[in-house]
Amino acid sequence: MKVTDQLNRTIEIPDSCKRIVSLVPSQTELLVDLGLEDRLVGVTKFCIHPKGLKQAKTVIGGTKNFNFDKIKALNPDLIIGNKEENYKEGIEELAKDYPVWMSDIFTIDDAQNMISSIGEITNTKQQADELNKLISVEISTLNSKISKPKKALYFIWKNPYMVAGSNNYINEMLRLDGYQNLCNSKEFSRYPELTENQIKEIAPEEILLSSEPFPFKEKHIAEIQQLAPNAVIKIVDGELYSWYGSRLLKALRDFNSTK
Repeated sequence: MKVTDQLNRTIEIPDSCKRIVSLVPSQTELLVDLGLEDRLVGVTKFCIHPKGLKQAKTVIGGTKNFNFDKIKALNPDLIIGNKEENYKEGIEELAKDYPVWMSDIFTIDDAQNMISSIGEITNTKQQADELNKLISVEISTLNSKISKPKKALYFIWKNPYMVAGSNNYINEMLRLDGYQNLCNSKEFSRYPELTENQIKEIAPEEILLSSEPFPFKEKHIAEIQQLAPNAVIKIVDGELYSWYGSRLLKALRDFNSTK
């Protein structure tokens, strides 16, 4: 059947995909939660959820460097990737030989559309629709609870300091969790670098230090506290803010439990 992915590419895939390679950790987790673990043959070294999956499947490299020989040996009839997390040259090379369906996630709507689309192309539409219904209920509940957003910065990297800016999925998740992202404006890029002086001038009420991609730890709090002495600073689980797919439901439930 012919399908269109989130890059508006038309691809031909089998009516029943039996050998799937996933190039994105959050989408790997989604495939398993849709009941497709038996059809999932290849994953990346970063596909850590669910526990033990990586040991049971063929690891085809990272999200930015694929082992093409391993992928060829798996003879996939569907490969699922993402524009931001994977690299263009690798995807183009794979697309010469295999059906490659690509996601492109900026918003919660994009994430839910991705869930729905993967459900359709893998014949798990019922499971995908149920997951999306549960997500929508959690979002509605959250929206009814948030009254005054807290002004915040969300750090993703150190040396240099980088934060979540505008027009990205993390920014959407911050909004749902009751935060006003102070770098969500046209003057900032999607993931801007901030100088120490900029952090002082922005003067956030809260600073969230993500556990990924840079593994912020408690030891980093005192260092950053010097730049924003009045801010509440805490370590947060980066997977809750940046993993789309079925992890979105877990994140929303976590957000709701603290409101």
